[in-house]
Amino acid sequence: MPSTISIRPATRADLALLCELIHDLAVYEKLEHECKVSESGLAAALFGDGGRPCAEAVIGEVNGRAEGFALFFTNFSTFLCKPGIYLEDLFVRPHARGVGLGKALLAHLAKLAVSRGCGRLEWSVLDWNEPAIGFYKKLGAIPMNEWTVFRLTGSALTNLGT
Repeated sequence: MPSTISIRPATRADLALLCELIHDLAVYEKLEHECKVSESGLAAALFGDGGRPCAEAVIGEVNGRAEGFALFFTNFSTFLCKPGIYLEDLFVRPHARGVGLGKALLAHLAKLAVSRGCGRLEWSVLDWNEPAIGFYKKLGAIPMNEWTVFRLTGSALTNLGT
């Protein structure tokens, strides 16, 4: 019997679920020690509590049960002079993989990008995550091998910003 897959926008009622899924993602990526997610932090980011929303999330369900999510935000391409969608995180629980939920989440974001007039849908993937890399390539995604991601955090960020 085929699975029923649905994608829906995250709501405030999903904050605890999103925290759980993000924690599961951190464990999968071996980055649990870096995971500082909280319901209040997500509420601020997704719903603008105390300011303006800066990200969006969708929940992926299989047979009515939440099994994954995608969290994303709008970026901008100066060369295309168009907005884009940057996929910060995509995660499907291991037991729910293989039924098409990951593809459905990406297709939902692609459709959203097209409807918003975006020029790109982009994301990063850990070099060691061969299953994800193969999955993305099968969908037609192209690795941007000539680009290196840089990051400022902690004292380096503070020092440069003061």
